Amino acid sequence: MARVARESPTAAHWTDQHYQSLFADTSSSAPGLILVAMEDDEATIGFLAARHVSLEWELENIVVSRRARGKGVGAALLAELLSRAQNSAGESVFLEVRESNTAARALYAKLGFQENGRRKDYYSNPAEDAVLYSKTLKSQDISR
Repeated sequence: MARVARESPTAAHWTDQHYQSLFADTSSSAPGLILVAMEDDEATIGFLAARHVSLEWELENIVVSRRARGKGVGAALLAELLSRAQNSAGESVFLEVRESNTAARALYAKLGFQENGRRKDYYSNPAEDAVLYSKTLKSQDISR
């Protein structure tokens, strides 16, 4: 997962320790969800990490490898997150994304996420605003 993220300039660049913590005992924190997309040769081509807190889900990170972009991997990962969020009686999913990440922003809009805020200079290397998105989940309404 870290290797796939390192090849993407727009991904959240977490430390190796952060990735390891995704798989650690989470009994004292919000439940997490990790989805991994793999090719037939078992190479990781994408992943998603999210947290579930009360009735809300937060998309913490989603990355698709360069060679798999434009093939529906990101949309499939997000559709699975939305399905699981709805099945857990979640009411909404929220996220933030680099302003310059136009491909991700287009995908979020296509799946029904609404832009609802901004965090000035949230990202570093380079400094950039975060654009906030959320999607309200309705029963029987998961856009794919």
